[in-house]
Order: sequence, then C-alpha cells, then structure tokens
Amino acid sequence: MVNQTRLICAASELLDGGKGVRFSVLREDKTLPAFVVRYGGGVHAYLNQCAHISVELDWTEGEFFESSGLYLMCTTHGATYEPDTGFCVSGPCKGRRLMALAVGERDGNVYLTDEEINHG
Repeated sequence: MVNQTRLICAASELLDGGKGVRFSVLREDKTLPAFVVRYGGGVHAYLNQCAHISVELDWTEGEFFESSGLYLMCTTHGATYEPDTGFCVSGPCKGRRLMALAVGERDGNVYLTDEEINHG
C-alpha cells in the first residue's frame, strides 16, 4: 500500500483542549466520520465513534472535550477518553479505546498521513 497524505486543516484551527475538526476517511469502501483535536501541544485523530456503541462523540459539531478540556467525551453515554491515547477512563466502555488515525503536522497544516486505521 502506498503511504498517502491528505490535508485535514490548518494547524491554527486547533487550540489545546478546544474545538476539534471533523473530516471523513474511506475504510473498506465505507466513508467513516473522524476528527482531530490538539492536546498537550500535539495533534490526535480518531474515528468519530464511541468505543461502547458506534455513535458520534461530539454534542455539537467539533465539541469533543468535556468542560475542563482534559478529556474527550461521548455525549450519548458520558464515556470519557484520554485525548492523547484514546483510552476510555470512565463510562460503559472503560478500558477500551477509540480507533486512532495517523496524523502529522507540517508547514502549518495537519495531515492525515495514512488512510489505514491504527489500533491502539
């Protein structure tokens, strides 16, 4: 498989613990929702699917963090995830993970570095 990169957004659109950017990925002939956020200075991307039941996390478009800005939160189930690992720390899927996507930051932009999903 050829490693491809795809522009997601300008790096300046992502503030630490702030609003995320939604995008989609093609996986096994299916278009799946995904998102990228900034946390701890780095960018982190995941499929936009709760590890408990396959529902999207954000309560309004791009709102993935709970009020403290320390955890990602599923608005349907209240599951909370570490933003840098996707690990569920509380809720019905505790101990499971979000499906991570490979992203990188270069020349002031954030790129999806491969369409393949990384299993954490």
